[in-house]
This record gives sequence, structure tokens and C-alpha cells, in this order.
Amino acid sequence: MSELPVVVVGAGPIGLAAAAHLLERGVRPLVLEAGAQAGAAVARWNHVRLFSGWSELVDPAARRLLGSAPDGEACPTGAEWVSEYLAPLADALGGHVRYGARVVGVARRGRDRVVDDGRDREPLTVHVETADGEERIAARAVVDASGTWGSPNPLGGDGLPAVGERAAAERIAYRVPDVVAEAGRYAGKRVAVAGSGHSALTALVALAGLPGTHVTWLLRRGAVDAVFGGGEADQLPARGALGLRARDAARAGHVEVVTGFRTAAVERDGDRVVLVSQEGRRLAPVDEVVALTGFRPDHSWLSEVRLDLDPVLQAPTRLAPLVDPNVHSCGTVYPHGAAELRHPEPGVYLVGMKSYGRAPTFLALTGYEQVRSIAAEIAGDHEDAAKVELVLPETGVCGGSGVFDETDGSEGSGGCCAPAVTELTLTAPGARP
Repeated sequence: MSELPVVVVGAGPIGLAAAAHLLERGVRPLVLEAGAQAGAAVARWNHVRLFSGWSELVDPAARRLLGSAPDGEACPTGAEWVSEYLAPLADALGGHVRYGARVVGVARRGRDRVVDDGRDREPLTVHVETADGEERIAARAVVDASGTWGSPNPLGGDGLPAVGERAAAERIAYRVPDVVAEAGRYAGKRVAVAGSGHSALTALVALAGLPGTHVTWLLRRGAVDAVFGGGEADQLPARGALGLRARDAARAGHVEVVTGFRTAAVERDGDRVVLVSQEGRRLAPVDEVVALTGFRPDHSWLSEVRLDLDPVLQAPTRLAPLVDPNVHSCGTVYPHGAAELRHPEPGVYLVGMKSYGRAPTFLALTGYEQVRSIAAEIAGDHEDAAKVELVLPETGVCGGSGVFDETDGSEGSGGCCAPAVTELTLTAPGARP
């Protein structure tokens, strides 16, 4: 099987980096991208500025392949990441990247997941849909770097869509809005933002700057505590500054904060919608809802290969304890690579955002080290595969981001990094009995 390609699913930052590392080791990669361009998912949030600088967004093997790539501490937008790095990298990889090729299944050739006999002697078969029809590609290994962009979490507080959420889909966005291109949708309107991560903070800052826009921020936890991040203690200055800007917007009265709110229903009120909590609290009607409650992996097309996934996070079992948001949110992750990412199905790896399952705070640096180790493993350099090194910039605040409705600050308000930036006590204005 050594003459077969390694199929990499997804031409995003981590998938293209995987291809660069494989090529550097003399292993033939084949990147299959469902979209029409490199970084197709990144291009969907082209208006968002990253809080990582160029030095942390360019993979080392990709830099060597390109010969020259952006560097320094400037933080690009998604559009700049694509145009100045991802697109040139895909061009450098040439025929190793195919577009309009959607992977819909992976299996062991001639054997479903139940059959033991002969699995180690057969290649993997990648089922692909293209504009010309169906295709089957034999592969020595599959590196799934497809990400989670296509599977946003619903607004519903229990992980499933709230009652009426699907019916009100035209009023709900699940990504950071482009307030310039979509000014008519949000300017001068009443907008509810649900979520406590960096995407929600980005949306809050952008929406609060629109004239006449009233923003209601819905938090599932019962207190603000660490939501604004570590501020000046964050080792990524742009990430810390984002939290401070969101805090300042809330302090200035541009953002109304409702804590302890888990959405159970979305009801129509003319052209507006009313959000109802699990306890029956009803908020004032809003024109638009921005649900930024995270993403989840789609494993449906991997149903015929044997995966070892954590039952809670849906991440590889060996990796899950390292990224569990119920334990910490500081961003520090122990070095990990092929050993932590392998599955019972030989030659199958989940990398990048998808490797984190439902855990947040993924950084590109993590994915680059993952695929470096995996490329070494596939090439037979087991010693180099085991030498994983990873030092991530801490967020400046630690204490499980998955805690449930804490109200006294006893959890989630400090930890191993530094005290959280709180300085803001908010209850639940705007709620109706």
C-alpha cells in the first residue's frame, strides 16, 4: 500500500499543512476539498480578524515549500489568511489538491466495520462525490482535516434545537455576522447574541458599534466571571484586547447582559422572535438572533471505520482529557501527536478542529504539530513522530469553561494561569416573568 496516496480531507490550514509535511517526507498526498477553493471555510468568515499573528499561522513545512510566506506579529483577517497564505500554498501543492470533491464515506476495502479478517491487508477506500458523479479512491491512510464549520451547535440550551428554532431559521445566524456587508440586517435593530466564546465577543464588539442597534447578550452560566478572558494576562495580546473591548461595551451600556439563560423555545411575534428560557423567562422581542454556541464534529461519513472517541467530547479518547472544557479553559494543551490521535482503524487520523470534538480554544499551532507528527508516523519515522513539542499562549484565565450556571464565582473565576477579569456584575435585565 506504500504506493497509494494519503488522502487528506479538507484544504484548510491544517489539511494543507498535512500535505506539505507528507510531501516533504516523500509521501504522496491527495487533498480532497468539497469547496471551490483553498480555505473555503475560512473564506466564509473573511471579515473576522484573527487574534494570532502570522508567525503562528504559517506551518513550518508550508513555509519551506513556499520559500517565502508572511511572518511577524500582525494579525490578518480571514480573507488575508486565504489570499496571502492558503491560496499560494495550495498552488504550490499543485495537482495534489482537488476541488469540488466531497468525501461522503471511508471504509476498509471490501469490509464493513464488523469484519475483523484481513483488515490490515486492505487499503482504505474513500468514497467521493464530484460534479461528474461518484468515485472511489484507494488510500494507504486518511487524515480527516475537514473541521467543524459545517456543524454549528444549535441555540437550544440542551444541545438540540429549541422548540421553534428551525421554523425561525431566517432570523437566526450561526456565524459571526459581517456587519458591513449585512448592515441592513443588523443596524438599528434589536439583536440577541447567544454564546460566551471568542466568536460571541467578536460579534458583540461589532454589533455594539452599529448606530441604533440594541444588543442583548445571553449567557448560559449564572455569572459573567471569566467570560471576558484574561485581559492583559493573555499571552495573545489581540485575544486579551478583544475581551476587554467586549467588557467596555457592556459597561458603557451598549450591551444588555442576561445570565443563566438557556433557550428552550423560539416564538414568533410578528416579524420578530421571542426567546424563552427553560425556566419560562421570556425576553423582549428581537429582530435577529446570532447563535454562537460552538461547533461539533460530523462523524457520519466515518461510520464504517473503527474510531475511539470520548463519549462526552467526541474527541479521540487519549486527547479528550487534555482539552476538556469542564477541567480548564486556559488554552494550555500538553504536546500530542500521532500517539494520541490514532484509532483502532489503522491509518485513520482526525486532526485540527475536528480532533477537539466539542472542545473550544483550538489554535492553528496545535494542528500544525499534530500533522507533523502524523506525517512522520505514516512515513515510518516513529522516533520523530513521538517527539512532539507544543507551547501554546495561555489565555490568562483558567477554570472550566463548561461549568453549569455558577453564580458565586467559586468556579471558573481563576485558576492556574491568573485571576479572571471580572469587574462587572450583571444580573438579568430585560427578562419578563
